This record gives sequence, structure tokens and C-alpha cells, in this order.
Amino acid sequence: MTVTRLGSGGPWEQHYGYSRVVRAGDRAFTAGCTATVDGRVVHVGDAAAQTAQALRIALAALAEVGAEPGDVVRTRMYVTDRLHADEVGRAHNVVFGAVRPAATLVVVAGLLDPDHLVEVEVEAYLGGR
Repeated sequence: MTVTRLGSGGPWEQHYGYSRVVRAGDRAFTAGCTATVDGRVVHVGDAAAQTAQALRIALAALAEVGAEPGDVVRTRMYVTDRLHADEVGRAHNVVFGAVRPAATLVVVAGLLDPDHLVEVEVEAYLGGR
């Protein structure tokens, strides 16, 4: 089985020793993705916009290893406040409503940057491609 590991150049990948996306055979996994662009948190205070940004980052990483949105089989969403759950879920639905991956939404005590309201992980199955 071939394993491909790619980074995005994000501020924590090199420092903490992880890849943005890993493809192992027919499966692809993203690391946790947040609304961090060029080292800065964007959409501060807007959980829906942060979710949309994090999902764009995750899908771009998956595309680098040949996966498309329709290949996504599982997502995990971590929110810092249960009050954000509905807007995060709705932003997820905009992207994945037709795909309907298995999904988990968990409320956590906090994320690495205090301006992060949500972090997402995405897994895809490429079915022999």
C-alpha cells in the first residue's frame, strides 16, 4: 500500500510534526482544519464562516490526493460552545447535504487559538482510484 503525506505549510504542521492530508491506499484523512489562512484566524466570531473556511481547506487538501467531496465518508466537528452547533451543522450541510457522510459534532473546552470556534476533520474513501 502506498502512503502519501502532504503538508500545506500551515504554522503548526512543521512545529508539531504532522501532515495536512494523508492518503493510505483507498483512504484519505485530513488533520484538524480550522479557519486559519496565512497564519491568521479569519472570520473571528462567526462559527458558520469558520466552518465553511475549514471545510474548504480540508477539501482542497483531499483534492491534492485525488479525493472529491462525494468521496467523503466521515466528518468530525469540534466546537467550543454548544451554542454554535446549529450554525456549524448548517454550514456542514451546505457542503455535504447531498453526500451525507457519517458525522460527529463534539463540544470541547477550547482549541489551540482562542479565536477558533470550530475545527473539522474529514475522511474520504476513493474506492480503488
